[in-house]
Amino acid sequence: MQYHVLSFEGPDPYCKIGGLATRVNGLTRALADLDHDVHHWFVGDPDSAGNESNDGLHLHRWCQWISHYHRDGGVYAGEQEKASDYARSLPPHLLIQVLLKQLMSGEHAVVLAEEWQTVDAVLHLDQLLRHARLRNRVTIIWTANNVFGFDRIDWKKLKQAAHIATVSRYMKYQMQPCGIDPIVIPNGLSPDAYLPPEPQATSCLKRRFKDRTVITKMARWDPDKRWLTSVDIVADMKRRGLKPLFIARGGLEAHGVEVMKRAQQAGLRVHGRHNQGGNIEGTMETLRNFEDVDMINLTSHVDADTRRVLFKASDVVLANSEKEPFGLVGLEAMAVGGIAVTGCSGEDYAISGRNALVLQSNDPQEFLGLYRHLQSRPKAITAMRREGRATAKGYAWREVIERNLEPQIELARSLIV
Repeated sequence: MQYHVLSFEGPDPYCKIGGLATRVNGLTRALADLDHDVHHWFVGDPDSAGNESNDGLHLHRWCQWISHYHRDGGVYAGEQEKASDYARSLPPHLLIQVLLKQLMSGEHAVVLAEEWQTVDAVLHLDQLLRHARLRNRVTIIWTANNVFGFDRIDWKKLKQAAHIATVSRYMKYQMQPCGIDPIVIPNGLSPDAYLPPEPQATSCLKRRFKDRTVITKMARWDPDKRWLTSVDIVADMKRRGLKPLFIARGGLEAHGVEVMKRAQQAGLRVHGRHNQGGNIEGTMETLRNFEDVDMINLTSHVDADTRRVLFKASDVVLANSEKEPFGLVGLEAMAVGGIAVTGCSGEDYAISGRNALVLQSNDPQEFLGLYRHLQSRPKAITAMRREGRATAKGYAWREVIERNLEPQIELARSLIV
């Protein structure tokens, strides 16, 4: 099968912003590893090659001439200009240069488009295919990973041009007021998410932290991520003598200033730490000398190897969003045997008390009660870590593709366009 994935984010540092990049990079690589012919069309680094291929995965960097003028702002700088250019120029190129040969030979193709920035490209491609009398040979699935940009979408036209999907039951309900009843195809994890954390670093951190209750949280500085609640939880634990150590990694968003102010007002001793090396060794250095620290604010990138070590070495990983479309961080923590503490919106995989702790409110007392109950039952902690790993294995991208995506593609192909 030939697959075409359309998204703004992608594998380049320039466009690797958050969960969407994690999703599309994992999805495209998994499809290629299943021996499909996979093309990823994304807004890439302006200084990289326009096209490159690696083991069945073909990367196509689009809008590079616009990104040239937005080098420092990343993929979403000049967003509207890029979205317009993407919608105007990519569909005819995709059809004429790549799809046409595949379709004229009688083969089928699948287009998987992501988020509001690709909607107009989907509409344009749909029109071109219909004009060429080839529409019935292409399955188009457009996926909403978040509610961002919903006000910009012509849902009636999109519903006529594509099958609409989303990543969780929570998002399904969020889309119903728009007159849409999407199919749910969950996110997946890449093979590296299941790699054992580096054993020496993990053991070292556990010994180093043995007298502290370590809480790790990694998310954008966004109110929906419940950063303020997380600070309140840590402050409450400190008042109760539980000696918390809060390891936080946010982003560049303005809400981070409010979070730091809240921490200081709550009496937390906050230290910013920057990892010059950008690897496990550098992180190990940044996590020294914390005896007089309540909160460590990591101000540099945390690589995947380090994330796995931190998730495993921590007592809990806070992924307690108020509005979470899916919740990759919680699932990543579970994949390495960490204790994930999630919210109760899009984390369909989380079963409280079995494979995670699930918070239903902003009240710090809820977390403290659930955590104390868990800590009083050592066997339950071991069982939760084991169940978390087992749950995460069911969300490997290969599993998601074979269990969820391929059946929906087959169903779509059987429907008359």
